[in-house]
Amino acid sequence: MNVSEAVASRRSVRAFLDKPVDGDLLRDLIRRAGRAPSGGNLQPWHVHVVSGDAMARLKAIMRARLAEAPFGDPPEYAVYPAPLGEPYRSRRFQVGEAMYAGLGIPREDKAARLRWFAGNWQFFGAPVGLFCTLRRDHGPPQWSDCGMFLQTLMLLLREAGLDSCAQEAWSAHHATVRDFLGVPEEQMLFTGMAIGFRDPDSPLNRFPVERAPIGEWARFHD
Repeated sequence: MNVSEAVASRRSVRAFLDKPVDGDLLRDLIRRAGRAPSGGNLQPWHVHVVSGDAMARLKAIMRARLAEAPFGDPPEYAVYPAPLGEPYRSRRFQVGEAMYAGLGIPREDKAARLRWFAGNWQFFGAPVGLFCTLRRDHGPPQWSDCGMFLQTLMLLLREAGLDSCAQEAWSAHHATVRDFLGVPEEQMLFTGMAIGFRDPDSPLNRFPVERAPIGEWARFHD
């Protein structure tokens, strides 16, 4: 698989097979993703990988946590700006409606949608979870660097026949995650990521995800 094929076939996978991921392969892919660019070569990302018994413990903790505090912790950052203007609001709405249509959950069934969304905190059944943290005193350029690391890793995962889903939803339970991982106070949680093998039969992995045409967001100055 070349880079173009990895880019074209990568998607946010939200249903995974019950199939283990080779630990040595995963370690190698994460090591290689460390070649991602970063301003001044700071390499500001801190990565925690959870699997096996640790994954089982975290999932149990999250089930209990959702029962007692379904809306999580006070946010440390806003995932989306408020209000979310156009065309971004429509893009977000479109992909959400396509996903729930694939699940057969109508818009008015809010309870069913919330139950499905809770699958975020079970990594959608993936056997491996990854968390990315960075220092609190780092700014937008370092957040961008973390994004480049994560994208590099997601493309390497595709090359290896694996799939992923970046999950900023984990930021809603940052305190629980930080306590579980033993993250020092000077670092904050950016995102989680589910890693594994996609379930090809799940409608969650087949609904269309449109991209805006290049004319909407690119200008070429000759």
